[in-house]
Amino acid sequence: MEKPFGFVVIDKPSGLTSHDCVNRLRKVFGIKKIGHTGTLDPAVTGVLPIAIGDATRLISYLQGSKAYTGIIQLGATTNTDDMQGEIIESKVWPLISKNDINSLLENFRGEISQKPPIFSSVHIKGERAYKKARKGEKFDLIPKKVTINNLNLINWSQNKGELLVDVDCSTGTYIRSLARDIGDTIGCGGYLKSLRRTKAYNFNEYHSVKLPEKLDFYPEEDKPKVLNPNIFFKHLSSFELISEEEIISWRSGRKICFQNNTKRLKVSKNNEFEDSIIHTNNILVLNKENQILGIACLDENFEIKPKVVFNAIG
Repeated sequence: MEKPFGFVVIDKPSGLTSHDCVNRLRKVFGIKKIGHTGTLDPAVTGVLPIAIGDATRLISYLQGSKAYTGIIQLGATTNTDDMQGEIIESKVWPLISKNDINSLLENFRGEISQKPPIFSSVHIKGERAYKKARKGEKFDLIPKKVTINNLNLINWSQNKGELLVDVDCSTGTYIRSLARDIGDTIGCGGYLKSLRRTKAYNFNEYHSVKLPEKLDFYPEEDKPKVLNPNIFFKHLSSFELISEEEIISWRSGRKICFQNNTKRLKVSKNNEFEDSIIHTNNILVLNKENQILGIACLDENFEIKPKVVFNAIG
């Protein structure tokens, strides 16, 4: 039986960790080589792409932003910056219009400096921040630059003190920190009340399926469909191997020289060909059936140099 290769996009339910979802799929497919593309907090729901089989070696080549829909609760601050933590301060939120809030949100659009929550997976001298926080240790985290591509106010409830927002942001952005900082700017504190991820890299909600039930046996027809990884790497240029000799050379880890014949290189719309040469961008290597054979880089001598080789020989 052919080994599964590709991605399953789970609509993660609340209450489970990302690793719980990975373990469930390991049971479903009967293989250990499965990994998620980035952790979602247990309370967060939504798009969780999970690489199956050798597709785990493609995770680091994914590209793109992440998008969320969430509710920010004004009038309180928690130690975790979300509703899972303890309330450490409460204030009355002000009487404020939707237009005024939207104007205020302009401060959080574009590139901003953001301090991660103390209950986060950031490393501090080899230890996760959340572990130090649980022990009651006092420490300060260094702010980092993140990019908020879009921040849209969908609804403002004056009675409940709730902001419903859509956010599209760079990888590494903490929506909990965004909620905290927006509350601080308004002057009454705030925390993230609920959050759903709607996009991760090139994976969207319409790709997602429910997490399979916890069963002892999974018939083939009940297993979630493994999506072809090609559709999620359109940001990369590609190169097609046209002969069996080239494929054998590739699988043996040797360079492929195509001499100045740039027609064989299909350039991503995100890149200019000259840019690919200068920066030796990552390139998908494909066969005639459009199956991914690996990842390569292109040098100034028009040589395709292997970085990731699937089904390697020797």
